Amino acid sequence: MAVSSSQSPNHEQPPLIRFAQVERHYGSVTAVAGVDTAIAKGSFVALVGASGSGKSTLLKMINALEVPSRGQVEFAGEDVTTLAPPALRRRIGYVFQGIGLFPHMSVGENIAIGPRLGGENLPAARVAELLELVELEAEMATRMPDELSGGQRQRIGVARALANAPQLLLMDEPFGALDPITRDALGNSVRHLHDRLGLTTIMVTHDMAEALLLADRVLVMDSGKVVADEAPRALLRGEGGGIAQGLVAVPREQAERLAVMKEAGDSGAENGAERPAETSRDAPVQNGDQAR
Repeated sequence: MAVSSSQSPNHEQPPLIRFAQVERHYGSVTAVAGVDTAIAKGSFVALVGASGSGKSTLLKMINALEVPSRGQVEFAGEDVTTLAPPALRRRIGYVFQGIGLFPHMSVGENIAIGPRLGGENLPAARVAELLELVELEAEMATRMPDELSGGQRQRIGVARALANAPQLLLMDEPFGALDPITRDALGNSVRHLHDRLGLTTIMVTHDMAEALLLADRVLVMDSGKVVADEAPRALLRGEGGGIAQGLVAVPREQAERLAVMKEAGDSGAENGAERPAETSRDAPVQNGDQAR
């Protein structure tokens, strides 16, 4: 996965999104607890955190799929709760893990569904252009969703999100169900589209390595609060606090373990030695204690 072209928050552009002391409660449960921050136009922001930290709920309040219990979410200076949801969502592209392609519609019809709901017929040339943007052939428009691979379906989901030429792209765990190679390729494609189209992108992900490589700003959430707001390089320097560094430690430790394995393998090849004995962590499970 390529490193993002910009690795620092963009403070020069005016804010496209503003969270003003935003809270979201479900009975006695607080999902979002007083988030107060702004996201500049043109930024690529990753929202990371453990499951239940509030990142998806925060994201969904931007396009009014969730409504704040307190505080305000602004899009281009307007309170999103005062805008008609269809008009708001035509300005926002939304990509989520489940993709949600309509199985009875062709690829082209799926891509064109957003404009169609707004009373616009998307020309075939525009469908072909969107397919090209996500690195698929124009002939794909006539296929049905069940003829596609998981990676192709997710690319169609991205093309559909871009059909209305949105100002903002929201992505909620968009690559979570994909294999690592496809996930890496799609991540690079999305970052390229972000730069090429001048988008503002907000992506929820559990994968800190993905956040560090793609985003130019990382918001770390815990218990409904933003506990760190840093550029990727700052996080790699050890900034952001303990919770953020706990998340950074995962890909860092994986990289270190791979480096040790490679070094041991290279040394063994030079010396004619066998692979080092397995550690307790690497050893297979015995006596029917199956991994779950």
